[in-house]
Formats: sequence, C-alpha cells, structure tokens
Amino acid sequence: MESQDNILTVSQLTTLIKTMLEGSFPSVVLKGEISNFKSNGSGHLYFVLKDSESQISAVMFRGRAASLNFQPKDGMLVQVKGGISVYGPRGNYQLIISSMTKAGAGDIMEMIEERKKKLAAEGLFDSSRKKRLPYFPRTVGIVTSPTGAALRDILQISRRRNDKVNITVFPALVQGDGAAETIVRMIKNANKWNLCDVLIIGRGGGSLEDLLPFSDEAVVRAIAESKIPTVSAVGHEIDWALSDYAADLRASTPSAAAEIVIPVKEEVESLIRDAKEDMQRTIQSRVEHLRLMLKTFTPENMELQFRRIEQPLMVRFDSARESLEENLKHFIEEKRNKISQCVQVLENCNPQTIFDRGYSMVTNAKTGQVIRNAKELSQGDDIIIRPSQGSICATVKNTEN
Repeated sequence: MESQDNILTVSQLTTLIKTMLEGSFPSVVLKGEISNFKSNGSGHLYFVLKDSESQISAVMFRGRAASLNFQPKDGMLVQVKGGISVYGPRGNYQLIISSMTKAGAGDIMEMIEERKKKLAAEGLFDSSRKKRLPYFPRTVGIVTSPTGAALRDILQISRRRNDKVNITVFPALVQGDGAAETIVRMIKNANKWNLCDVLIIGRGGGSLEDLLPFSDEAVVRAIAESKIPTVSAVGHEIDWALSDYAADLRASTPSAAAEIVIPVKEEVESLIRDAKEDMQRTIQSRVEHLRLMLKTFTPENMELQFRRIEQPLMVRFDSARESLEENLKHFIEEKRNKISQCVQVLENCNPQTIFDRGYSMVTNAKTGQVIRNAKELSQGDDIIIRPSQGSICATVKNTEN
C-alpha cells in the first residue's frame, strides 16, 4: 500500500496543478476563433477560443471588456493576451484575457461569407422572390427539434393567440451531423404534400457551430425553392444564418416567428364583426334608398323621370343633327363651286367656243391637214374654211408670208 504521506486530496492536487500552470503561463498570446460567446448582465465576456484541433475556455472581465473597440461574436478570429487560471471548485482551467484585438475572419465565418456571396449572385436572396405570408393560416408547419425549447415556445404562443390554428411539426435535427439533410427533407415533404400554409424553420440559440446547418447550401436552396411561404427563426436576436436571407421573412426568435405568423383570434373576430357591420349598413342604406324610390313610383312620375333622362339626349341629338346638316350644306356648296370652276375651264378649252368668238379653222381640202402657216399652201390649192357654223370651200389665188 502507498504511504499515507504520498496520498493527495483532490484539493491538494488541484492546488499543485494551479501553482504549476499559473506559474508557467503567467502571460501568453493566443490566436483563435471565438465560439459560444456570451455576455452576461455584469459586463463580463465568456467564450471558447479554438482552432481546428483544440479549444480553451476564456473570460474577459468587465473592466477589460469596456476598453474594446469592437463587439466580439461567434466566428470572429481574434488575438488575445492573458494568463492561465485554474478554477479549483470545478477543477478546470481557463484563460483570463487582459487584451483582445481582431485578427481577421474566422474559418467558419469566412466559409459562410463566401457561400453567401455565391448564393446571392445566383439571385436566391432577391426580394422579387419573396412571397407574402397568409393573413390567417389554417395550418402552420414547424421544422425544428421536437424536444427543443423553440417548439415549446411556439406551441405556447399558438395556444394563447389562436387555438383555431393547426400546428404540424416536422421533426428534424437542428445541429450536428445529418442536421442539414433532415431539415431539407422536412421542407420538401411539406411542399410535396402541401401540408401547411406557412412554414417556420428554426431553433433556439446556440454557438455559430450549432447554427451552422441553417447556413448549409442545401438548406438555403430548399428554403428558396419552397412554394409554401417560409419564416426563418434561428437563435436569438443577435444570431443569424443564411436561411434568414433565403426565407420570405426573418424572425429574430422562434417566439417572434409565432407572433408574426399566428394572428390573435380576438382581433380577427373583431375585424370580421366590423366588416359584417359595415356590410349590413351599406346594404341597409341601399335598401332604404330603393324603398324611397319605390314610394314615389307612379306612371306620371315614371314619365317625368323618363323625360328628364330623354330631354338632354334629345337636345344633344338635335344639336348633332343641325350640325350635320350645316356641315353637309357647306360640303355640297363647296363641291358645287368646284364643279362650276371645272366646267368653266372645260368650256374655255372647247374649240366651238373659240369659233363662236369669230375664229375659223382652215384645212387642206385634199389632205385634211390643218393649215397653221401660209407657207403650207400654194397657188391653186383647194382649202376648206370652217367658221362657227357651216364650212366654206375655196381655192388659193396667192399667198403672203
């Protein structure tokens, strides 16, 4: 058996480890990616600093955190300076940070940003693709963990706001291996069988790694292709995923999504009552108007009403007729004048008119050629002279040019 002098208590061993670690690493500078970031009400910052193979818990107390010129968040790559501290009651060690600066984008954030740019370039996030949510859905579908707090919150809000709305749960893994595949399958099943009027896709809060399935490319594409209007409700107010950009609407939390999608029954009933009353008032007003018209109905009144309608039309008809007649007279007169002018021109060109003014036409009796020049005739030629009436036969005695 071991000597009693060699047996340590848990506290003694922890004290030895604490002395060794804190003495060996009073000040270290680390570079890593923030995960599981939390900021409590006292102003202290708690998170995990990790790389591809290991991680270490870290804390930055309020006095030091107040000097930061940026807001730390999951996925951010930072460089920190601090010392190792062992917390005896729990037997674990952590890094007490004295200063922190940005060191660029973390691997996960960089991957998500690249994916975001790629899908945005394809138009998956365009506002033109967004569908309007139904005002009163009969069935609300929820793609989430069947055992998560998000589902419990949605069901509680649904019962409180409107017990007439049906809830259909599409159970899915929401983190870890296989989560993205089950989310995609549930979205496609809901669309294939048209199982709901609107679809909430989400989960409660978590680290950037926990929310990663909702930034999976297959999930984003399934949401963008959904014929059913979708609401992305991932994490808390500060959390986000690529599903927020592809969905028709983003809700800050699952509870907020339920508030948006499920209308308050009393408000809907009030709107229906108001619409019913407005319709009744309108119908009643029209009925009263018709009743008053029927009260005054007699053959004489009917004739009078008819004359009131007819008279303006008859006045318009008479005016149109008079205008048409006047225009037609002007048209006929204009055409008559034009025809007279043409007749005058034709008469002026008529050879008989020229003959009537004392002119005659001379032709060669033998050839019938019209004589225009004395040179065309010779002494002894027979000619025919045609005045306005009759003709004269003559013989040329001589010619003068």
